[in-house]
Formats: sequence, structure tokens, C-alpha cells
Amino acid sequence: MSDKHEDAAADLLIREVDEELRQDQFHALWKKYGHLAVAGAVALVLSVAGYQAFHTWQGRQRAASSLAYAEAQTLIEQGKREQGAAQLGSLAIDGTAGYRVLAEMRHAGLRVEEGDVAGAIAVYDRLAGEADEPYRSLAVLKSAYLKLDAADAAAVETQVAPLAEDQNPWRHSAREVLALAARKRGDEARAVELLRKLADDAGAPQGIRARASEMLAAAKS
Repeated sequence: MSDKHEDAAADLLIREVDEELRQDQFHALWKKYGHLAVAGAVALVLSVAGYQAFHTWQGRQRAASSLAYAEAQTLIEQGKREQGAAQLGSLAIDGTAGYRVLAEMRHAGLRVEEGDVAGAIAVYDRLAGEADEPYRSLAVLKSAYLKLDAADAAAVETQVAPLAEDQNPWRHSAREVLALAARKRGDEARAVELLRKLADDAGAPQGIRARASEMLAAAKS
């Protein structure tokens, strides 16, 4: 047998021996730790099933909260404010996280309609301090709009200024508040500058652009 053939045969023998050793090691490890592998597999299956069940439950909870919020809105629109407010109160306690905040904000809106502006501001300020985004920023803006009539305009500007940055999704509403606050302070030049930018900003919501244009027209007359 040539050296080449002997080398090939030796390589094959080594691979066969290695394979047998690996199988022997595997069987030994399985005898020693096999029960752990089975337990791990069972735990994995249970965790996946648990996650899927939890995800399904979350979806049902969100759907129930959405339905409850819509029903509360319908009651309010039908003039059944007390029933609608009661449903919002229940949703603010038992609903999913997002709908709890929305229920509180809608409740605050009812307070404004009833003349309890201070009560609504208190709700918005609390949510601005504890809610997650995007509800926190929305609460800041709602509070700021209400404070424009009663609070110090400079304080309102300080509260809203971070939301007016270029990359912030709430920047257009924040800049509208800043324009109104500047006008309240008597800084008409600053107010006009902000309003003009809003009126010319194609990316701003149509309602905000329209209001900015109307205020600019009023300032010129």
C-alpha cells in the first residue's frame, strides 16, 4: 500500500474513532444531564405558549378598552354626560395603560366644558409627570393651552419649549403655543415670526397652518 493510501486509511480510521468517541461522550452526557435537557425543552415550550397566551389576552384587553372608550364617547355625544363620565372613570382604573390615560384626558376635557379649568390643568400636569410618551407630551400641550389665559406666559414657554425642537413630532402645536405666549407677553415680533413659520410650513397640520394664517392676517389689520 502506498504512503498516500496509508495516510487516507489512517485519516478515515481517525474520523471513525473520533465519531465513536463523540457518540460515547454524547451518551454519557445524556445519561448524566438528559433530564435537564428535557426539562429545558419543556420550559421553552411552556414559555412560548405562555407568551402567546399573554399576547392574546393583551389584545383582548386592548379591544375591550377601545370599545369602552368608544361607548363613553357615544354617551357624551348623546348628552348622557354623567353616564359617559362614569364609564371614563371606570376605564381610567381598569383599562389598558394607553386607554387609562386617554380616559383621564377626556375626563379633563369634560371639566373644561363645565368651567373647571383648574381641575383640568391639575389632571394634565399630573399626567405630564407620570404618563409615558406620547401621552406625556400631549398632556403638556393641553395644560399649556389652558394656562395661557391664567398662568405666567414665560412659565408656559419654559414648559413647552422642549417640544418645539425640529425633530419633535409635537413641534407644530408647541410653536403655536409659543406664539400665543409671546403675544401675551407683548412680544408681537416673536409671535409673528413663529406664526409665519407655521403658516409657511407644508409639514404642519392644516388646522394649525390655517389658524396661524388667520392670526397673521388679524395682526396686519
